[in-house]
Amino acid sequence: MTQKTVLNEMHRRLGAKMVDFGGWDMPLHYGSQIEEHHAVRRDCGMFDVSHMCALDVAGPDAKTFLLRLIANNVGRLQTPGKALYSAMLNPSGGVVDDLIVYFVEDGQYRVVINAGTAEKDIAWMNARLAEWNLAATCLPRRDLAIIAVQGPNAKSRVWQVLPETRAASEALPPFHSISVGDYFVATTGYTGEDGLEITLPASKAQAFWQALLDAGVPPIGLGARDTLRLEAGMNLYGQDMDENVSPLDAGLTWTVDLSSDRDFVGKAALLAQPQRYDFLGLVLLDRGVLRAHQSVTSEHGDGEITSGTFSPTLQTSIALARLPLGTAIGETVHVAVRDKQLAARVTKPRFVRNGRGLI
Repeated sequence: MTQKTVLNEMHRRLGAKMVDFGGWDMPLHYGSQIEEHHAVRRDCGMFDVSHMCALDVAGPDAKTFLLRLIANNVGRLQTPGKALYSAMLNPSGGVVDDLIVYFVEDGQYRVVINAGTAEKDIAWMNARLAEWNLAATCLPRRDLAIIAVQGPNAKSRVWQVLPETRAASEALPPFHSISVGDYFVATTGYTGEDGLEITLPASKAQAFWQALLDAGVPPIGLGARDTLRLEAGMNLYGQDMDENVSPLDAGLTWTVDLSSDRDFVGKAALLAQPQRYDFLGLVLLDRGVLRAHQSVTSEHGDGEITSGTFSPTLQTSIALARLPLGTAIGETVHVAVRDKQLAARVTKPRFVRNGRGLI
């Protein structure tokens, strides 16, 4: 059965085109995906991301559990509120899921996992807890909703609606969080823009959403969320990585701690099988649109696009791709688009940040 967030009826009243996304009935757009994209880059917009699953990991062994579970090192989280991005790996070094971990206090963390993988992830985590016999619990918080407000004016709009959060969050650095009453406010996001992600009781979500609407914040659907994240060079689980792809081949080496003595699931596999591909960006030089699974030919061998789209900000087609090692920034490669070989320029895998093109 398709699941619904607490805001489902509000999306429908706003005229959203609804689609199945990871088993959830979610808004694709509210009329114009392009206008929604530009709203976030130029002003701000809000996303219902309540389909994402927040988990509270707590107990005397919570830190030990996360140290063994994920590829990044939660030992680096020394200040309450600080967060990090990482992935859970399987023993072969493939990505079970990517996630964000927030350090709340000693013995307590909040972990946010993807919607479509939530059931699998929770089973995986509980199996590891049992296997390692650790004193910790992993509690899904489906009593909570998550609303992301992103864009250059996002914070001021949130503070207009929730003035009590301003003093606590105004000086909050990127990738940090703080609790203000019932609101868990985080400076994380998936657009490459400034903004806040607010986790709150599901019972308060509709009123908060309506207050943002009244303050002039437009709702943004999954379509614009995808073009925004791709412009920002952010991975999407199931496209840019999955259980058969190493994080080293998905541009996620920076989220993997191989330098310390700490052991974690998948570490031995990563050490035994080093990086095989470069994860880079492509900008199309010919007319057409780059899409996932299109093959790429270069002087160094063949590669594949993992995510591709037309960039509303740059007004050209862009993509993320796994390319042969040694492929250089600025090099020209060719992409198979239908029956043609189209030229594309290799770039860093980040195209837009804070409204500005980087290529």
